[in-house]
Amino acid sequence: MVMFLFLVVALAVVVAAVTLAVVGGGESAPLPEVAPERLQDPLPANRPVGRADVESLRFPVTPRGYRMADVDDALGRLAAELAERDARIADLESALAGARAAAVHERHGQPDTSEGAEDQR
Repeated sequence: MVMFLFLVVALAVVVAAVTLAVVGGGESAPLPEVAPERLQDPLPANRPVGRADVESLRFPVTPRGYRMADVDDALGRLAAELAERDARIADLESALAGARAAAVHERHGQPDTSEGAEDQR
């Protein structure tokens, strides 16, 4: 019986404390708005993105998952840099193929039939 009475009194104290906290919150009864978390480790703006930048990239978690704007910004930046690198690789590979073809023509003693060789004649 004593234990039951103790539990009822403890419950009444907890209910009273919660009620006072909610009602007596002062002028700002509801909790103030919290500033949304922003991406803490953004991708570097002054240099190309490296492997370490991507590995250290962490998105803040929100109640529904990740902030879509942060994820979209990071993915857009990565896609643009990958496209730029792919284009640069393609340019370098075509230049290398042209240099190799010119070297093969020179080895076999065949004249170069490119536009630059015709202008020199």
